[in-house]
Amino acid sequence: MKIVVAYKESKMSKAILDIATQHATAFNAMVYIVSSLEGGTGQKIEEIDVAKGELRYAEEVLKKAGIETETELLIRGLSPGEDIVEFAHDKGADEIIVGVKMKSKVGKFILGSTAQHVILNAHCPVVSIRS
Repeated sequence: MKIVVAYKESKMSKAILDIATQHATAFNAMVYIVSSLEGGTGQKIEEIDVAKGELRYAEEVLKKAGIETETELLIRGLSPGEDIVEFAHDKGADEIIVGVKMKSKVGKFILGSTAQHVILNAHCPVVSIRS
């Protein structure tokens, strides 16, 4: 089994890693921890370094639990939702784990929602963790 974890440091991070650990252990799964930045000429080196550090931390947590893990920082010019869905499809993922921030309807309309895009467009089941 292959699990893709959409990861970004937040107050949900511990819950996301806990669920990923439980599912990976139960299903003897390989876990891909993914973070997506839209990229382009405006991407700052500091943002990339922060994202890499967050991925390293998540990888350490899962590896300490004995879980086979790979990390991937995606900077391909796609929105994070598109990136995660495409990555999961390319890897043949069996499950995606994603955090969901509570937003107002207006906030979702103006800003969009990464989790919403993943839930509606993924080829596999999506586990959502709500903050």
